[in-house]
Amino acid sequence: MSSPVSTPVSNFATPILTTNRLTLRPLAPGDAADLYAVFSDPAVVRYWSAEPWTSIACAEEAIASALACYREQSEVRFGIELAATGGLIGTVNLHHMFPKNRRCELGYALASAHWGKGYAVEALGAALDYGFHELRLNRVEADIDPRNAASSAVLERMGFRKEGYMPERWFVHGEMADTINYGLLRRYWDERGGR
Repeated sequence: MSSPVSTPVSNFATPILTTNRLTLRPLAPGDAADLYAVFSDPAVVRYWSAEPWTSIACAEEAIASALACYREQSEVRFGIELAATGGLIGTVNLHHMFPKNRRCELGYALASAHWGKGYAVEALGAALDYGFHELRLNRVEADIDPRNAASSAVLERMGFRKEGYMPERWFVHGEMADTINYGLLRRYWDERGGR
């Protein structure tokens, strides 16, 4: 896997990162249809704290929010693009930044047609490497539904460690849902050689 190429303007500017098969880049208004295809799929949002999107307006609002974050330099939000086709297949975000504590949260989603191909690991690897080495983060956190075995496997493959369990934390899709909290320290990342 090639090393990420980054061109940050400030601490939280979203750069363009490249891997062997992917380009991680800022979202743009032209991504609305692809983004809607990802988040309108009930399989993708099954374990999210939100319902599937019901109109393209949802995607347009999400992109407008991302553009505001880029202007404010408050979060790092990537669209995941297939290098071979240029198609947007998901997102990965470093959000809820706490600069004083060098900590943030990680969020990601991938179109279900692209599951099981290693794209999530590839995208997260590039984003995490950028976060630890360019943004100088010390800690990245993630929380997932314990029934989401695939996401749990991805996080653990990246070196995240289970740190806690919170029963009935969310009410989504008509039911209470539990949360497993995961954490990844820069030293864990570096000890395992990053990606």
